[in-house]
Amino acid sequence: MDNILEKVNNPEDLRKLNIKEKEQLAKEIRQKVINTVSVTGGHLASNLGITELTIALHSVFNTPKDKIVWDVGHQTYVHKILTGRKDKMSTLRQLGGISGFPKIKESEYDSFDTGHSSTSISVALGMARARDIKKEDNNVIAVIGDGALTGGMALEALNDAGNSKTKLIVILNDNEMSISKNVGGISQFLTKMRTRKFYKKSNNSIRKALEETPKIGTPIIRLARRVKYSLKQLFLPNMFFEDLGFKYLGPVDGHDIERLEWILKLAKKEQEPVLIHTITKKGKGYKPAEENPDKFHATGSFEIETGKSKKEKKKDYSAVFGEKLIDIAKNNEKIVAITAAMADGTGLKEFKEKYPNRFFDVGIAEQHAVSLAAGMAKEGLKPVVPIYSSFYQRAYDQVIHDICIESLPVVLCVDRAGIVGNDGETHQGLLDLAFFNIVPNLTIMAPKDFEELEQMLEYAITLNSPVVIRYPRGGENEKTKFEKHEEIKQGKAEIIREGKDVSIIGIGKMVAKAVEMTEELEKQGKRVELINARFLKPFDEEKIIETITKTKNVITIEDASIVGGLGTKVKEIIAENKIENVELKCYAYPDKFIEARKRARIREKIFILAPSSSHWGRFLMRYLALLGSFKKYNM
Repeated sequence: MDNILEKVNNPEDLRKLNIKEKEQLAKEIRQKVINTVSVTGGHLASNLGITELTIALHSVFNTPKDKIVWDVGHQTYVHKILTGRKDKMSTLRQLGGISGFPKIKESEYDSFDTGHSSTSISVALGMARARDIKKEDNNVIAVIGDGALTGGMALEALNDAGNSKTKLIVILNDNEMSISKNVGGISQFLTKMRTRKFYKKSNNSIRKALEETPKIGTPIIRLARRVKYSLKQLFLPNMFFEDLGFKYLGPVDGHDIERLEWILKLAKKEQEPVLIHTITKKGKGYKPAEENPDKFHATGSFEIETGKSKKEKKKDYSAVFGEKLIDIAKNNEKIVAITAAMADGTGLKEFKEKYPNRFFDVGIAEQHAVSLAAGMAKEGLKPVVPIYSSFYQRAYDQVIHDICIESLPVVLCVDRAGIVGNDGETHQGLLDLAFFNIVPNLTIMAPKDFEELEQMLEYAITLNSPVVIRYPRGGENEKTKFEKHEEIKQGKAEIIREGKDVSIIGIGKMVAKAVEMTEELEKQGKRVELINARFLKPFDEEKIIETITKTKNVITIEDASIVGGLGTKVKEIIAENKIENVELKCYAYPDKFIEARKRARIREKIFILAPSSSHWGRFLMRYLALLGSFKKYNM
């Protein structure tokens, strides 16, 4: 058979194919996805699992008039291939290339930008209601995974959508696994639903036999119908969706294109909310991904033949955190660890194995994770909650309302803080310093290296109040090794070098970059006072005022937004204490959302300096231009 993919440039081409050709197309697309991700890295297992469903969706529905909203959006590589972007797949997640997630500005077929979990049903319902108000006639489809269904927002949306009677199609892509293995009642509920076929087959056989029985057959059937609803409530979990107001269809094999098209066409005819339950296999068609889908959920480049990574795995902050927490927990039985479906990603895999009774995976439910920690802390435990910076945004109210108002001793570990790279705007961790900084009763720390992370974790456990520890994705700065590590004391900065000409104040991973800047300035005969802030809150105002007054030339550097973090803190101190004639330069990221590109490239092209008018600023700009690290940003 000829190469089918070469003939398919858009959904219109796809709709001309017969089922056999579409099945061949699925194989070719899988290979293209494998070939692409093996080079660029990205989300592999989920895209291999949704290939046939994506083909069926674009075959049945008139996209882009009909709107598909993809929950999370990391599973849209097949969608992009089918909607005019197959020749751009080599640029996936690269600077100037196509995003790893849906982007409205990238294609008219991408109906909504997504990146976080459990949002699709809410957005799709909003689109459907807007369609009705405008008296339009398009279909709106939300595609959501079983893992995302554990998020409370998805359940809130299901409740509203079912009650609305609005024409809407929700496709539950049930692959029995989200990022980490699904947990909880929703997972068990879906497992029971997969047994529904047996009930239907048995029910149909019995009814046929009774209809063929003279005289008594029909009355028995009527009686059976009267109790059918009660029996279904007892034995069939799909009644959950039907009681919410959805017409339930399925389960259906998510890799059978012909069957998928048939059930999608049925749903398309309905004028009420419909939920289609599809069963798929993550990593389908690529043995290493089928056997280890969590590894290939998000992967770097790898060898196709073996599935092995092309890059050597180095120790990172998440691993250091996980190892240290195990070490501390040996002598403190009150320590518990909570994750929102990211045990492996946040370094808790070994803790889970060693202390299963003190480990809690709540599913993709960050709000619940934080409030669960609050309840545990209230009763005397010491919860540690590592969540990615961009996902802590989802639990902000719970941090304020359930933890900080009562000042409960919860350790909030903010993983992947700062720039994370190729996943783009929805995953960059640039806002946490700003939004945590304004919350009362909260201590905020950031380590300069692995050893300081261990120190901070030990210290945080001793506090009887809430603590944030923020640390980046990846490992230490290999160019800079810190020999000095002072004891951590509440709200106290660390002076790494003393000087009188210029003060450089860094926090977190950027202290290492501050060392590089210091060394270059000292080559020019400038005596630099280098300070590791350690704490954003409480801030060491006494030490900072002292160094500002001494040098009157101050530089701040942080891996965060220019708004609300370290630079803002120093500006406030200068203003409040009326310190005059100070030259202040602030290195940070601009007040905007940063697109996908490699982290080093982001620092090279986007990291900013503001403002810079003195000879110090001009000198530093020349130096940094040579480094190829920063550019000027006028505020």
